[in-house]
Amino acid sequence: MVIEDLALLFIRGLGSRGIVHLIDHFGTAEEIYSAPLHTLINQAGLRKDVAERIVAREGMQEAKREIEYCRKNQIYPIAATDEEYPEALRETSDRPHVLFARGNIKALNMRTLSMVGTREASPSGIHSADKIIAGLATQIPNLCFISGLAYGIDSACHRSALAHNATTVAVVADILPNVSPAPNRNLADEILRMGGAIVSELHSQTKQNGQLFIARNRIVAGMADAVVVVESKKKGGSLITADMAVDYARDVFALPGRVDDICSAGCNDLIKRNKAQLIEHADDLILAMQWQDITRKQPLQTTLIEMTCQLSNTQQLLLQLLREADEGLHINQIVMETQLAYHVVASELVMLELQDVVKSMPGGMWRTKK
Repeated sequence: MVIEDLALLFIRGLGSRGIVHLIDHFGTAEEIYSAPLHTLINQAGLRKDVAERIVAREGMQEAKREIEYCRKNQIYPIAATDEEYPEALRETSDRPHVLFARGNIKALNMRTLSMVGTREASPSGIHSADKIIAGLATQIPNLCFISGLAYGIDSACHRSALAHNATTVAVVADILPNVSPAPNRNLADEILRMGGAIVSELHSQTKQNGQLFIARNRIVAGMADAVVVVESKKKGGSLITADMAVDYARDVFALPGRVDDICSAGCNDLIKRNKAQLIEHADDLILAMQWQDITRKQPLQTTLIEMTCQLSNTQQLLLQLLREADEGLHINQIVMETQLAYHVVASELVMLELQDVVKSMPGGMWRTKK
């Protein structure tokens, strides 16, 4: 982290995507501020007024104030070019160039799972989240649970992780060291005390607005190896996070619920539209993520050769077809290739997925497990 990293945040007309573009082009913030005007305009493609602000070293005074603010409040600014920056988030095209963190910044680069859901969580949803976290925490070492510190499922997931001695990170839409909602300040303190972290992209001079909560969701999605939607209504921030995770090519999972339960409508819809994989237990997620080799217990796995011998002729035909397609196949294409009835193909693919040899993908796509 250098002062130029912070200064970029204060360049009018630049924005997160603009900073990402410049970093990808020049490599570092220092190189950006060292570039001549014609290079910024002709090679980097900046508007003339934005390029002139960089040449004039706009943002430096604000950056100095930010450094002092962070020092006084024990906040660690982390630039996307720093090794402490979350590796998964660095891959995204709209990442914040600087994260502001309190607590254990090493937690940001652990194996990560984001868990999100409605603020109006049901007792059943809270219980389900706890059951999954308990199963994962006891089997997967060094797994960090990420959520948004909001009421409902978010808070329940943080508390469950702490109860099972797991690391948890809260991503907030607040200017640190403040967090919201206010009743969760004690929870935030406990997260820090137990070796977790609180993260925000907002510097101290940010003018807050409602859109910042939506922007926060991209960090929750981008930092994670996978996202689990525990409970969600038909519309809400959890579904926005799920959509962002799909865009980032993250695995998305959802817990099913009753068809007449409004708090499960969003999860059921994600599953129905094949945007999320259905899970009920921690072991379902471990199998889907192929985390068996890192569990604390010996995995009970059957080799692919042994599994193939146990498959029906139809299942072996589907498996062979998918093996020959590197990018996977749409179910409609499989039906055309095999000349089998749609319901037969769909049923056999589900059976293969349950045996952990194929994987359903968003949009009706299927592929073999890598």
